[in-house]
Amino acid sequence: MNENFRVEQGTLYVVATPIGNLEDITLRAIRVLQEVALIAAEDTRHTTKLLQAYGIKTPLTSLFEWNERTKSDLILAKLHQGESVAYVSDAGTPGVSDPGYVLIRKAIEAEIRVVAIPGASALLTALSVSGLPMDSFVFYAFLPHSEGKKKNVLAALKAEKRTMIFYDSPKRLLETLRIIRDTFGEQRRVVIARELTKRYEEIIRESVGRAIDVLTDREIKGEITLLIEGSQGERVLHEDQIRQFYDELSRDPSLSTKDIIQLLSERTGLPKKVIYKEVLDIQSKREEDEP
Repeated sequence: MNENFRVEQGTLYVVATPIGNLEDITLRAIRVLQEVALIAAEDTRHTTKLLQAYGIKTPLTSLFEWNERTKSDLILAKLHQGESVAYVSDAGTPGVSDPGYVLIRKAIEAEIRVVAIPGASALLTALSVSGLPMDSFVFYAFLPHSEGKKKNVLAALKAEKRTMIFYDSPKRLLETLRIIRDTFGEQRRVVIARELTKRYEEIIRESVGRAIDVLTDREIKGEITLLIEGSQGERVLHEDQIRQFYDELSRDPSLSTKDIIQLLSERTGLPKKVIYKEVLDIQSKREEDEP
């Protein structure tokens, strides 16, 4: 046998699958799942339903949280032998609060080609319709189950300015919301995206205090993606100061509203979008007070 002969390695495809609605799979994902030699799945029973829906008959094997380290070596052996493998989690993008990281990391270290087949992701789906800022956000996956640990995590995030995204259990959601209210204040905006892309999809966009009122005494079911508005600065502490500065600056006829907002932002250290809302509120109230 030629000693220089080397079997070309297979490719590991990281394939995103629907988070609910089976129509949310890409044409490329279907093709890849049909063409690979093996599909590794978080739960073969769950993935079988998807494969049956699209007539895909590729062999399946399981790779989940508790067997990922040992099973990854078996899959790497197939890849080294030239067989391509697709990995799918139960829903969405593998590795994002799901198994897959260990396999992907080992494949990269073994210099095996890893290719993403993009598609659905619950956190991005929820963010896109949340109405909260999307230019900067942070994903924290699941909060701790323990109430005490959950309080500590959220307390550490009190000054976080980016939109925060979590996954949560319907059984723990109200407890989580009450901790958010106690930590961030009842006016902090939250978005609760439940059963995304499914028949009973529901999106609640409210202050956390109002969201608690809406959900209390309701049986909450389904997958939950929870978003929390980032900190806008200590708004209440600055309201009087903003009004005082506004009164001073508005006396200068050479300053436009845009100039005033810029100067107020510089003086208070608050973002211009926060100042803009305050200025509109001040102007609106003064118009109401005029005879």
